[in-house]
Amino acid sequence: MKRKWIAGAIGVLAVALAACAPGGGASEGTSGGGGEADAGKVTLSLWSWRVEDVKAYEKILAKFEESHPKIHVEFKPFQATEYNNILATGLSGSGGPDVAQLRAYGGLQPLVEAGQLLPLDGKVDALSGFDAKLLEGAKGHEDGKIYGVPFAYQTLQVLYNKKLFGDNGIQPPATWDDMIAAAKKLKAAGITPFAVAAGPDATWTLPIVHEIFGNARYGGNAFRDAVLGGQKKFTDPDFTASVKLVKDLEPYFPKDVVAVKIPDVQALFVTGKAAMYPTGTFDLAPVLKADPSLEIGVFQVPPPPGSPATTPVTPGWADGSFGVNAKSAHQAEALELVKWMATPEFGQLYASELKQLSAVPGVTPSDPLLAEMAKNYAGNGAPYTLLVDFRYGQPNGDAIFRDELQKMLAGQTDPEAVAASVQKGVEQWFKPGN
Repeated sequence: MKRKWIAGAIGVLAVALAACAPGGGASEGTSGGGGEADAGKVTLSLWSWRVEDVKAYEKILAKFEESHPKIHVEFKPFQATEYNNILATGLSGSGGPDVAQLRAYGGLQPLVEAGQLLPLDGKVDALSGFDAKLLEGAKGHEDGKIYGVPFAYQTLQVLYNKKLFGDNGIQPPATWDDMIAAAKKLKAAGITPFAVAAGPDATWTLPIVHEIFGNARYGGNAFRDAVLGGQKKFTDPDFTASVKLVKDLEPYFPKDVVAVKIPDVQALFVTGKAAMYPTGTFDLAPVLKADPSLEIGVFQVPPPPGSPATTPVTPGWADGSFGVNAKSAHQAEALELVKWMATPEFGQLYASELKQLSAVPGVTPSDPLLAEMAKNYAGNGAPYTLLVDFRYGQPNGDAIFRDELQKMLAGQTDPEAVAASVQKGVEQWFKPGN
């Protein structure tokens, strides 16, 4: 589900589309079997950035086909780093999908502005029961229309190795000082306290690390409201102090963290060489797939000293949605699919098969860790502000922040300069109160 978007070469995209993409809604009778049995059957193409989820989606979509025997769905995933450009190209012509997995918030906006998606207002009745916070990620920024059915939300917290904690006499921290004391004890024992990567492939994770440790320090929801309303800026002392926390914690990150890659930190955590992994819900399934026997716990980071927030915060955001191609030749069937994606049946299958938090109302995670993460977010959730609100213009606030954080960890800048860079970037397009 990773969020680093890299523009691919036009020629490469053309080859990828020609090789992998069916026509904009496959014609009747092309579901693979051929002959009399397939007469009148429609094949829908469903595009995604989740190449690792093929088997799960095949199982999930088989349930849809059981109740919709005249529709066959082909799941077509692309590399996450190439997906945005491939999707935009596909939707602009006749070779795009019927239904597409859509990025949220600012990542959705270019497709909306290009008129490439079908508004779902009044077409998917179940959307009226969805959490308003999650629907924000599927709406047009200017027109407020809904363009997708949200499929998941992500939360941010610290995963920890229960065995390492037990072996070293450590409990999940109740205070910031408890957490620092645990980090010192683990480091003295030769164990990396926090599995964090800041290498070239991992800069997108640095704002996530900041959110986990710093959301309470900068003030969570209250700070976000003040920034959007024009009462505060990212140069505010509380935000700057939250940035400094990342630098202060660097001694407890892997050595030479600016060279560490994402697979490296996942391996450190899975093999027991690192005790804590500040990350999103999205990493639970990969970690457990690597070692199903790993005993994992989860905790919310206690508010650091000086925090405006006095209770632990779980940051989160809508992960994405499924929308209908405005040029699909089979919009009626595509709407049937996204309507089903708004049902508890889909939501429960999604949560169970992918170990993710479903956005569908009423779906309860069967996994106890996911259930705990959902409870924490419901009890004291806060938005990942730079992702939710500051990806709608250029320069992208979240992108500025991740690059500046990496420079800070490399010793090339300081927290005050990081905060100033973010503010300077977003004020080029962001107007408070709009």
